[in-house]
Amino acid sequence: MYRLDTERLILRSPQTEDLRPWTSFFLSERAKPLGGGPQHSALVAWRAFASIAGHWTLNGCGPFVCLTKAGDKAVGLSGPWFPESWPERELSWSLWSEEAEGLGLAYEAAARVRQHVFDDLRWETAVSYIAPDNARSIALAERLGCHCDVDAKTPDGDATLVFRHPAGSLD
Repeated sequence: MYRLDTERLILRSPQTEDLRPWTSFFLSERAKPLGGGPQHSALVAWRAFASIAGHWTLNGCGPFVCLTKAGDKAVGLSGPWFPESWPERELSWSLWSEEAEGLGLAYEAAARVRQHVFDDLRWETAVSYIAPDNARSIALAERLGCHCDVDAKTPDGDATLVFRHPAGSLD
């Protein structure tokens, strides 16, 4: 199991027990920007989770499940993501419930993951692909010091915004 720590979070590779909170998130309105939503079935959620877990096996890294140290509760994902068709390596994030918003948890996780991808994985660049109407993710990207790269390619050639991360940590 891979693990990173922050002040309030444990970031670790996905485990079987994460499937239930992931499924609740994936089948909610919150997951629509990531391709989820209530129109999907538990089977589609399972396949999406299997893709996340498989990313670790196929690429040697992947999105970390974010757990609060205070309650050991899974609150989201943050981590490297670059499936076969992605034009660039992505630093992704998601919070699984409204209760986790506004606490700085996504920032804390993404900042630690960014340090990991540049320092440990030796990435030279990273982007985050964000739906144009996802104001909270855009605000987080800007807080992380990213800039919108209008010349970058998107995974599906659509209107997704591409935010480029500055190399290094936020210290």
